[in-house]
Amino acid sequence: MTITKKHVFSLLIILIIALGTISIASAYTGTGFTHDIPFSKYRDVSNSKILNKYDDTECHVEKTGVCTNVVDGDTIYLDSGEKVRFVGVNTPERGVEGYIASKNFVQKFCLNKKVGLDVDDSKHNDKYGRTLAVVIVDGKNLNEMLLKEGLAEVMYIPPSEFYPYHWANDSTHIPTSQHTYANTHSDSSSSSSDSGSYIGNSNSGKFHKSTCKWGQKTADHNRVYFKSRDLAVSQGYIPCKVCNP
Repeated sequence: MTITKKHVFSLLIILIIALGTISIASAYTGTGFTHDIPFSKYRDVSNSKILNKYDDTECHVEKTGVCTNVVDGDTIYLDSGEKVRFVGVNTPERGVEGYIASKNFVQKFCLNKKVGLDVDDSKHNDKYGRTLAVVIVDGKNLNEMLLKEGLAEVMYIPPSEFYPYHWANDSTHIPTSQHTYANTHSDSSSSSSDSGSYIGNSNSGKFHKSTCKWGQKTADHNRVYFKSRDLAVSQGYIPCKVCNP
């Protein structure tokens, strides 16, 4: 059989179609996390109404920038060209159920707006060169908001300055592979007492000197008292950057 150019061309077309089919079938889905929150849920809800549900964050703005692009619910670009990965959280990947809702939520608060970053001091960048940070909008922790709204799951990868389990609530998905970390400090509330040398915040995961203004602003239901600095550190709490306990 004589192989002609027509045969070669036909074989190439078949090969391209086959490779495309394989690519679609094996599309990247990350951890596989999904949620069924409709993408229209927050469309007619004002930003202020959502923000008012949350306490001001104790994270500190270390740098700022204008968000020029929202890739998905956990990754954005700033006007400096910097690519930022929300630390401690993971949202559905493109093409996966829940992707649009999580992305739209982040766009609502970030796109074309100035945002603040509290960069992870323990690990500034991930393996893709993205800046790992808490994204702060109007004084609130957007990473925490994603978890509590059920739009993201916990993704704790130590070393990290931040302990995202302290941002979680009953709506937060915690992957089975992460349960060991979650249980490590589950007894932290047992250290609560009426007095102590240090004040911990179970919401932010940070602790303060008893005289620190940020420690004193901690809501009663989030307060955890420690008699020593070592005890706070051993239970996963991170020193406040203001009072440096």
